[in-house]
Amino acid sequence: MRVVPGGGLEGQLGARTPESQREDVTGYPLTRRPIDYFKTMYADTALFGAAHALRCSIDFYGTDHVLFASDSPYDPERGSGYIRSTIENLHSIGLDEEEQQAIFSGNISRLLGRDLARR
Repeated sequence: MRVVPGGGLEGQLGARTPESQREDVTGYPLTRRPIDYFKTMYADTALFGAAHALRCSIDFYGTDHVLFASDSPYDPERGSGYIRSTIENLHSIGLDEEEQQAIFSGNISRLLGRDLARR
């Protein structure tokens, strides 16, 4: 499994590939298009309060491939600021309750085979 930062890889394949390396992307014997492999990865929500980037990441990966993360404790408040802003972002971008729950704990519970939801 590969978890990438929410704004990480989806926009870089192809557009940022130098012509000298284009064969590495287009000629490689893959069974699917490279972008389809990216969509099997998981992204996290550690986007430092950037709701628009979070929405973009969810639109690309889907709510079933996004995991809650905050980069805590690396913020000026030693963690609580990024956690708070990430939760606020998830509530503000138009996700329903089921989609939010998947991101907060459902997806990681499914991946680990354990129920990690707060009781």
